Amino acid sequence: MDDFHSLNEAINARAGRKLGPSILVSLSILAVVFLSISFAKILFAIFVWIAILLAARELIRAYQVGNIEIPSRAISIAVTVLLASAWFGRVSGLAVAIAIAIPCVLVYILFKDPKDFVRKSTASAFAIFYLAFLGGFILLLAHDKDGLARIFTLVVLVSCNDTFAYIFGVLFGKHPLAPHISPKKTWEGLIGSIIATTIGSALVFQYALNHTWWIGAGIGLVAVVTSTCGDLIESAVKRDLSIKDMGTILPGHGGILDRIDSVLFTGPAVWFALEFIKHFNL
Repeated sequence: MDDFHSLNEAINARAGRKLGPSILVSLSILAVVFLSISFAKILFAIFVWIAILLAARELIRAYQVGNIEIPSRAISIAVTVLLASAWFGRVSGLAVAIAIAIPCVLVYILFKDPKDFVRKSTASAFAIFYLAFLGGFILLLAHDKDGLARIFTLVVLVSCNDTFAYIFGVLFGKHPLAPHISPKKTWEGLIGSIIATTIGSALVFQYALNHTWWIGAGIGLVAVVTSTCGDLIESAVKRDLSIKDMGTILPGHGGILDRIDSVLFTGPAVWFALEFIKHFNL
């Protein structure tokens, strides 16, 4: 038992987090996602809305650490409007909503307090685009006749990328991928994610979406790029604001945004790829 405890502590130290709570949280999230979208898609939409609102609160608090004050209520309203527009108005509704929401928030900031306007307005626009606009594509994937299969595809791609980048990084990682942004990310981890995500995507496209495997393999490679970039961008935000995690709400993961950073960037890519395939009957 002592040997097992020592091994567990060594793995946790190498990984930089406790694996037990992390796995339990991941399984719980997956259960909520697939149960909600299987039995009532509107419950899935509400779950996504709550998650992104919580992520927005985390980002606003992180901004405060960096002495950037943005209007939390206005951001929450903008997030809600964009996600509702994506759900009820599809991609055109989402596009119109962001074109209206960002100017409205900028004007609100201007009249509330014009001091540090560039910093506050830029941070607000980033928050709305990053969380609500990109997050809206998750709802676009779900609100489709093949919504379950599409969300399953997104989950498989992101999970394969994150899980195997993590495993290969812990076991074999020696060469930093972007040391000035995220020191723990390695080229070995990237190689692991490429192998796993390509295979996983090929299998999903072949058997879950009834498309040819090689299209899935290609989209898997795209997902590796988007997931990795999403993770690195969130890491850059945290480094710029001098914080370790966006929050503590998810044991073993940190905050909500720490968990969905890859999803936010991969969702639009998967949506575009599937719409492209459908449009050209590939």
